[in-house]
Amino acid sequence: MNMSVVDIIKLGRKYMNLWPQRIELANYFSEYRVVQVGRFACRYLPGLAVFIFIMQLYLGSIAVLPQAVVYSLFILSIPVQALVTLGVKADKFLPPGLASWYKEGVAKVNEGGGEIKLSVLRPRYLDLAKLLNITYTSMAAK
Repeated sequence: MNMSVVDIIKLGRKYMNLWPQRIELANYFSEYRVVQVGRFACRYLPGLAVFIFIMQLYLGSIAVLPQAVVYSLFILSIPVQALVTLGVKADKFLPPGLASWYKEGVAKVNEGGGEIKLSVLRPRYLDLAKLLNITYTSMAAK
């Protein structure tokens, strides 16, 4: 699918927010760790970039302004890179083994009285995150 960079970043943020924060998922999905790193980068690195910028100006003189700007922009680019990576991953199709597991999960949720409308033809990683989110949300409600 052709998407702009802004759409990919929005998709990455959506994927990151949908993925459940359950430690047991780390045993089954490598995406769990990637999402955790993305959450860490988006939460703490903008503040670190501002802190580094201010400290370089405070400890140095105005002559270090270009260096401070470059360091801060580099650190600010890391969360954007994480969101782009997550957005690209969210748009990929699931591998066949994981896709069949996903389809069984959707069928099981629908049999249990749930009525979820998720893609079962060619599921993507975003659909997997939605299914896991629905599953863990319904488990917490019980």
